[in-house]
This record gives sequence, C-alpha cells and structure tokens, in this order.
Amino acid sequence: MMKNPQETIGNLIDRQGVSFISSVDENGYPNTKAMLAPVKREGIKTFYWHTNAPSMRIKQYRNNPKACIYFYDKRFFRGVMLKGTNGSIG
Repeated sequence: MMKNPQETIGNLIDRQGVSFISSVDENGYPNTKAMLAPVKREGIKTFYWHTNAPSMRIKQYRNNPKACIYFYDKRFFRGVMLKGTNGSIG
C-alpha cells in the first residue's frame, strides 16, 4: 500500500513525457491517442492539454464526457490509469 497515493501518482505523472488520453466515439467504442505530457495539472484530478478546438477528440468529449488517461513508466513497467469525465478526471 502506498503511503501517499496522490504524491506517488503525481510524481509518476510528472516524470513522463507522453500520456495517453481516451474518449468514446459515436458508436460507443474507446479511442486512445498518445499526447505529450499535460501542460498543467491540479493534483491528480484535473489535467490540461493543448489541442485544436475543432479536433475529433473535442467533438467526442462534447458528445460523451467519459474519459480515461494513462501514464506509463517504462523504466519500472508500471503505470496509472485515471477515469472520469471531461474536465474532471480522477
């Protein structure tokens, strides 16, 4: 068991240069995309990335706010998956 899960998870996230974000398409299937690390995070519940407003991902989040993000530490073969809704993942 982790002594401080929020700190441990935050440290793992901050050391990664790549993140994976997932949205749900119009047929209910998951869509995952590799992205650069978030430009900002607030704890482990709110994350911000840069993207184009007319992007497919934005359209999918507007139609279905369910979201998932994943950060992977290849050095130790471990990762963290956070699920929630667009604007509030945790």
